[in-house]
Amino acid sequence: QVQLVESGGGLVQPGGSLRLSCAASGSIFRINVMAWYRQAPGKQRELVTSITSGGITHYADSVKGRFTISRDNAKNTVYLQMNSLKPEDTAVHYCNAPSVVTTEGRSLFGSWGQGTQVTVSS
Repeated sequence: QVQLVESGGGLVQPGGSLRLSCAASGSIFRINVMAWYRQAPGKQRELVTSITSGGITHYADSVKGRFTISRDNAKNTVYLQMNSLKPEDTAVHYCNAPSVVTTEGRSLFGSWGQGTQVTVSS
């Protein structure tokens, strides 16, 4: 079993910044990719950004140049620095680990955190 716990959400004014964190715990040997998704009210969940264990990143066009993903492999933690926030960034942000290799040699798929609310409003 793998648990993902997000933190760092909150209310911020347009143009402001927030930093989200997601810590993975459990019998983890390796997490190849960690990602952030978000879901706004009435909309489908969408991929915001992802990062491989080697540091290769991908960003949705809507956040390029404003958001930065990083990770600490030793701590199994991923971060999302969000700058120049806009009202359209308002959503529940979820941490995701598509596949995790456990210390028992098993592969676990589709691990999600509980989500953290980000609200951008004046």
